[in-house]
Amino acid sequence: MSNSAVVESVAQALRDAEVNQAAIAPIRPQLGGETADVDIAYAVQEINTKRALAEGRRLVGRKIGLTSKVVQAQLGVDQPDFGMLFADMAYGDGEAIPAGLLIQPKVEAEIALVLKADLSQEKHTYADIISATDYALPAVEVVDSRIENWKISLIDTVADNASSAAFVLGSQPVKLENLDLVNCKMVMTRGEEVVSQGVGKACLANPLNAAVWLADEMVRRGRPLLKGDIVLTGALGPMVVANPGDEFKVEIEGFGSVTAAFAAE
Repeated sequence: MSNSAVVESVAQALRDAEVNQAAIAPIRPQLGGETADVDIAYAVQEINTKRALAEGRRLVGRKIGLTSKVVQAQLGVDQPDFGMLFADMAYGDGEAIPAGLLIQPKVEAEIALVLKADLSQEKHTYADIISATDYALPAVEVVDSRIENWKISLIDTVADNASSAAFVLGSQPVKLENLDLVNCKMVMTRGEEVVSQGVGKACLANPLNAAVWLADEMVRRGRPLLKGDIVLTGALGPMVVANPGDEFKVEIEGFGSVTAAFAAE
């Protein structure tokens, strides 16, 4: 099989896994194994992005993954990754995410930025990101892997749209000047139980570092961030397995709260 045929075949397998809610074996062996170039994984992701757009789905932003130094070390990488966010992946604060929609979901607490200007420079600065940000929101990213038992490498997750599945945004916008992005404390609870904790600096020392990386990377890859886009900047604490009937409340200091709910089966 030619390289492009392999990329097409892997993209189709991941798409089928998502549609059928049935995980598949890791796809990295088909893409070159542990020595595969991440660009081939992004080529797989791009095929499914184009397919989604052709189906009429609306691209509304990006998620940044692998922003924790611990997780980077586990996967043997030195930079984050990104995935596409579509409008049909968004759920309201406290709205039940339907049962049977996802395969093996987990949740992460994040800071979301919503843009009021395009980010089209080759190299961006904090000033560019701050000027282009309309407001920030607390967010829950629901990640899901189409790869069996989350047995993922960088290649698997990148090809699989950075393991993204759904997201929930808070409803009270906050201006960046009123926030401490580095020291803000995050607490995630399920009922009375604290299941994840962290701080802003858990995301690449400052969520703006992740946003600068993403803005540059998206220009380099030909899909720059645009006015109105949502940017999920990366997890502030450990991810947590989500089961049917679970409800997770995230509180981030200065941002207020957001709740991700999962319908019972």
